Amino acid sequence: MRADYYTVKEYGESELVIQKSKFLTYVKRVETEQEAIDFIQDIKKMHHTASHNCSAYMIGEHDNIQKANDDGEPSGTAGVPMLEVLKKQGLKDTVVVVTRYFGGIKLGGGGLIRAYGRATTEGITSTGTVLRKLHELMKVTIDYTWLGKVENEVRQSPYPLKEISYADGVDLFMYVPHMEIEQFTTWMTELTNGQATISSSSSEFLEFDI
Repeated sequence: MRADYYTVKEYGESELVIQKSKFLTYVKRVETEQEAIDFIQDIKKMHHTASHNCSAYMIGEHDNIQKANDDGEPSGTAGVPMLEVLKKQGLKDTVVVVTRYFGGIKLGGGGLIRAYGRATTEGITSTGTVLRKLHELMKVTIDYTWLGKVENEVRQSPYPLKEISYADGVDLFMYVPHMEIEQFTTWMTELTNGQATISSSSSEFLEFDI
């Protein structure tokens, strides 16, 4: 499973007017290239009368899929600066579409690069970004006599408690950063004088706002 990474929240949009041209930015988190392509096509259908629907996306743990499209703007003045914003912010699994309605004033190559870069940045800011951190969902099984002490300590710890299950014993499920599993296991063992059974339930990503 991939390491911790930054990406955008699920979906967002923004609007920017530069020299009478309107730039509408649409941002979405995607997991596959097909999802990105479908999103771009949806925006193009929505704004089929627009002057341009430029796009860029980065997908994959190692950013192995990177695409930029100028959609009729001079080569390198739209899609590439949009992609550069994604790279600079280190965002993975993200697609951006900037729709332009021409306002009658030409911006020139440099002006277009700045406009599309700014539109992308503002769209991402409007959407919001998150850090997705890999956590292990740890299962700690204890006798009922330990419940009060352990639950109290867990709730005061940095490890989010997902749930508590009651049966013959008590099962506590909590999220532990992948790099802290050994530290957590040692802590829990000492806390219960070795009376807890500690195991890994599953690996999951938790999201933290940036």
